[in-house]
Amino acid sequence: MKNNKVFFQDWGLVPYQQAWDKQEAVFAETVAIKTVNRNHPETAQQTPNYLIFVEHPHVYTLGKSGKAENLLLNEQALIEKEASFHKINRGGDITYHGPGQLVGYPILDLDNFFTDIHLYLRTLEEAVILTLKDYGITAGRYEGYTGVWLDADNEKARKICAMGVRCSRWVTMHGFAFNVNANLDYFKNIVPCGIDDKDVTSMQRELGKAIDMDEVKAKLKQHIANLFEMDLSNT
Repeated sequence: MKNNKVFFQDWGLVPYQQAWDKQEAVFAETVAIKTVNRNHPETAQQTPNYLIFVEHPHVYTLGKSGKAENLLLNEQALIEKEASFHKINRGGDITYHGPGQLVGYPILDLDNFFTDIHLYLRTLEEAVILTLKDYGITAGRYEGYTGVWLDADNEKARKICAMGVRCSRWVTMHGFAFNVNANLDYFKNIVPCGIDDKDVTSMQRELGKAIDMDEVKAKLKQHIANLFEMDLSNT
C-alpha cells in the first residue's frame, strides 16, 4: 500500500538540537506505524512522508563514522565562534551548518518509493545538480564520495552540497546541506567530511552575488518532487 504523498514543511531558522528532536519524533512515529502494520497487516495504515527544509545557527555535527579530531576548535573557540557541536546518528564525518545553507531533511518511508539507499542518495544529489543547472552552474559527482561537486574531474574539485543520512526499516532521516549563501569561513575550522585536500564552495561564491534563498527552495523542492514522483503538499 504505497503512499507517494509527501508533506512539505519549511521550519525556517531553528537551533540544531531542536530540529533533531523534531526529526526524531516524526521518524519514530513512522517506524511505529510500520511496526504495527507488520504485526497487524489486516488493519495496515499508510505511512506518512515528509520533506523538511531548515536553516541552522552555526553548528558542527559529527556522524557515526567521523573522527572528533576533524573539528579543529576547542570548547572556548566554539563559544567565540558562536557555534555548537553535536555528535549525531547519521552516516558520514563532520560537517558545518549555518545561516545561508539550505538543509533538507526528507523523512520518507522508502517502501513508498524504492528500497535502495544508494539510489536514494543519488536521487537527492541529482535534484541539487538540476537546481544548480537552473542557475548556469555545472555540477556532478566525485567518484568514491557522496554529495555534489564542481570540477570533480580535476584539481579544482570543490563540494557545494554534503550528504549524510540515517535509514532504519527503510525510513530515512537527516539528509543534505546545500551551500547557497553560507559563510564558508566556518569550514576552515573543520576537515569537511574528513576530506582534507578539497575545497568547499557555495552558489554565492560561484556566481559572485547573494542568491534568493526562497527561489532556490522552490526550484529544489520541485526537482525532488519530480525525481521521486512525489505528490507534494504543504502542511
